[in-house]
This record gives sequence, structure tokens and C-alpha cells, in this order.
Amino acid sequence: MRTTTTAPVGTTDSQAVPAASATPATGNAPVRFDTKVAVLLRDDLESWQRLNVTAFLVSGLGTAVPEVIGEPYEDADSTAYLPMLRQPVLVFEGAKETMTAAHARALARSLTTAVFTADLFGTGNDRDNRAAVREVGRDALDLVGLAVYGPRNAVDKVLKGARMHP
Repeated sequence: MRTTTTAPVGTTDSQAVPAASATPATGNAPVRFDTKVAVLLRDDLESWQRLNVTAFLVSGLGTAVPEVIGEPYEDADSTAYLPMLRQPVLVFEGAKETMTAAHARALARSLTTAVFTADLFGTGNDRDNRAAVREVGRDALDLVGLAVYGPRNAVDKVLKGARMHP
């Protein structure tokens, strides 16, 4: 198991998280990762919103923590495809209060975190998205989605009270 850490863009060395590493699988045993990627969605979102928020939240992870990206894919005809996250993304849901508590816990643990606020449904581009988040203080964000990455046990603690998405 690797014990190295990385400092994602915008963090300090004290905020470093363990590099994504996997416990080697033997035979057909599943690969176990030291880290977890999780998305928490507010439970009052429409289906299309849940999908949109999830896609946006995980899109930044590979730039902040490049080692979570696996190798490119290729089919039997040698057609190349983009690499994807190398470990599963677990999706959870919870009430607004669960979202607020998870956000506070993620920040307190200095986990790599992405947020999606209700205001972003009314914007149409990245510049306006960032401006909408920048206008609101951390404790007043109207969070509808949160992605966290870090050590498995820390992410589990952040998600306390959330349930797996159906």
C-alpha cells in the first residue's frame, strides 16, 4: 500500500490526502482502494438535476488529484477512448441538513471537495458558475451537491447520515 500524499491544486501540504492506491487483488478478488470518491446529492432534486450535478462534481477531480485517473481505454479494434476515474464513484443522497453537515465535516477534514449550489441551475457557463459561488459565504451556500475525495474512513465520517442513492 502506498503511503505517499499529494497536495491538490489550491491546497497546502497540511491538506494533502493520500494518493489513490489500491490493495493488489489476487486472482479474481476485487481491488480495494485506500481512498473513496463520493457524491452527496440533496434528496429534493429532479432526476435530470441529479445526473447533471453528479457529472459536474466529479469532472474536476482528475485535475486536482491526477492519480485518480486510470489509463486510456481501447477496444478490440484499437479505437482509443478517454481514461476515466480508476475507482468507483459512490453516490449518496440526503436532506439539506445532511448536506450542510457533510460540507462542514469535509472542510474540517481538509478533504478535496467540489460543490454545486442551487444558483448554478440558473447560469449557463463556467464563469457565471464560479461567480455565483463566489458571491455567497461558505456557511450560506445553498448546496444541492457535494463531491469529496480522501481516505476511505474520513469520507465515511463526512457522509454520516446520508444514504446510498436508490
